[in-house]
Amino acid sequence: MKITLKDGSQKEYAASMSIYDIAFDISEGLARMACAGEVNGKVCDLRQEISEDCELNILTANDAEGLQVLRHTTSHVLAEAVKRVFPDAKLAIGPSIDTGYYYDFEHAPFTREDLDLIEAEMKKIIKEGNKLERFTLAREEAVRFMEDKQEPYKVELIRDLPEDAVISFYSQGDFVDLCAGPHLMSTKNIKAFKLISSSGAYWRGKSENTMLQRIYGTAFNKKEELAAYLEHLEDIKKRDHNKLGREMELFTTVDVIGQGLPLMMPKGTKMIQTLQRWIEDEEERRGYVRTKTPLMAKKDLYVISDHWAHYKEGMFVLGDEEKEEEVFALRPMTCPFQYYVYKNSQKSYRDLPLRYGETSTLFRNEDSGEMHGLTRVRQFTISEGHLIVRPDQVEEEFKGCIDLAKYCLTTLGLADDVTYRLSKWDPNNKAKYMGNEETWNYVQDTMRDILNHIGIKFTEADGEAAFYGPKLDIQAKNVYGKEDTMITIQLDMFIAERFDMTYIDSNGEKVRPYIIHRTSMGCYERTLAWLIEKYAGKFPTWLCPEQVRVLPISEKYAEYAKKVEEVLKSNGVLATLDNRSEKIGYKIRETRLAKVPYMLVVGQKEEEDGLVSVRSRFLGDEGQKPLSQFIDEITKEIRTKEIRKEMVVEEN
Repeated sequence: MKITLKDGSQKEYAASMSIYDIAFDISEGLARMACAGEVNGKVCDLRQEISEDCELNILTANDAEGLQVLRHTTSHVLAEAVKRVFPDAKLAIGPSIDTGYYYDFEHAPFTREDLDLIEAEMKKIIKEGNKLERFTLAREEAVRFMEDKQEPYKVELIRDLPEDAVISFYSQGDFVDLCAGPHLMSTKNIKAFKLISSSGAYWRGKSENTMLQRIYGTAFNKKEELAAYLEHLEDIKKRDHNKLGREMELFTTVDVIGQGLPLMMPKGTKMIQTLQRWIEDEEERRGYVRTKTPLMAKKDLYVISDHWAHYKEGMFVLGDEEKEEEVFALRPMTCPFQYYVYKNSQKSYRDLPLRYGETSTLFRNEDSGEMHGLTRVRQFTISEGHLIVRPDQVEEEFKGCIDLAKYCLTTLGLADDVTYRLSKWDPNNKAKYMGNEETWNYVQDTMRDILNHIGIKFTEADGEAAFYGPKLDIQAKNVYGKEDTMITIQLDMFIAERFDMTYIDSNGEKVRPYIIHRTSMGCYERTLAWLIEKYAGKFPTWLCPEQVRVLPISEKYAEYAKKVEEVLKSNGVLATLDNRSEKIGYKIRETRLAKVPYMLVVGQKEEEDGLVSVRSRFLGDEGQKPLSQFIDEITKEIRTKEIRKEMVVEEN
């Protein structure tokens, strides 16, 4: 057989060989570093036999796929260590993830001390250097094997596998786990790892299932890489919006109010107000008209929209259907309300496109395990809009929605932090969706063509569409690597019929419009969380709830400092005055720790000559300037929404 390697060279063998043996034949050093093989583009276990011509790439931990294999093997070492330290723990699942790996166990919550004990045991297992051996069992034999080990979650996983599935296991010494692989050849090849944290996680992600305990860890090929990652985690902790947002008094939560119902503090409220006014003005500039619709509606509305059938479990329902009361629900979306704004009068083809925008407060009954800070809450506000369009206007208007979203992202400094996903229906679960396969394929093809025409790079994902249409989801990751949808644009060719929405075409006939559902910036709360983490609280000046702090050197200059504050405010600058009887050095340090963009220090010289001494997050000590000059500079910075480069200053 002829093996073509990555560099184009070829090796010939008279008999079949494992990928590992081929790697060893190429180089003993390569075999030591090997994590997996890539055969004709597919990642395979090193133990796999090659018996015919193929293209082969030996993957090491320097390759993303190889690093995943190393981390997956480390998760098995974690599982073995937990079983050694806590023999009664039950094993669930343990995959590799982008940042490392995790493993779920049925066990009491793990403490940091527990993790340290487990980590020490993992080091012993790695030092033992047991080989990982793969073997397979028939279905019923596999079930009995795991039943004998009293591992109910593994038994459930085996029973859920297809009838013709190859049920494989990996052993490392006395420890055996159900796994499809691939894996390293030996535990001794794990060089650098760390257990990071633990948290609760429902079995299979469903709240009605058992709450398991998930241990997160990471692994790298080199200790230096691990050290750099751990340093990165320390930076993440400083940026975590849930921690930093509370420290900066942007938002808080209160148990008696409820989970997922954050209280926006004055500073956080000012930031959201700034964002909202900007978005509303920009949408109006782009031809949107604003609506204001109720926060709740009768069940009847959601039956027409089909949300009652598809989304009732995610809604807050008021009233009891069984008692034949009038049942209401808090709105999880605004679209059906805006449809009735459209239907208030008969529209002509000349009236379209109609672009409706609304700053909408919505309510969704999220599972308690899914909620986190401001990123997933039960009440939130969104920059929602619906465009009623003719078929010939679909592409232009869809492009306009993308352009608005990209403008918002660019202005906020977030454009480079997102990816684009075409979220499609699942053809194997048609009951979940409105419409028929032919229409779904047509709509998805239309959206794909539009994205290709624009030149946007995107991925595609089955099963992520809304029940009424495919979506363009603009995705971003938080500091912990969890991906969320920030902005969504949807093309809907079904709902107009359910609401009997029409317009009179050029032939005088009543026809159905198409509808584009979209957000311009998405959810204000989630965007605020994103901004906190992006800028570590050091927001662009135009977004800051406090843009300037005026600091008199002593009480003698308090009157002049007050005048400076008043002039700043009269020019639209968010200024405050610190006239406490504290030393100026203390005031400066506090202002810097509060992440205020500018501080103006005033004393005798400044008062006599109408000056201010400027210190900023951007240039440090900028020296004395006429107050009028500073006002011209900062108002321009705010007006243009400039994002200035920060000076690096250690905050002790």
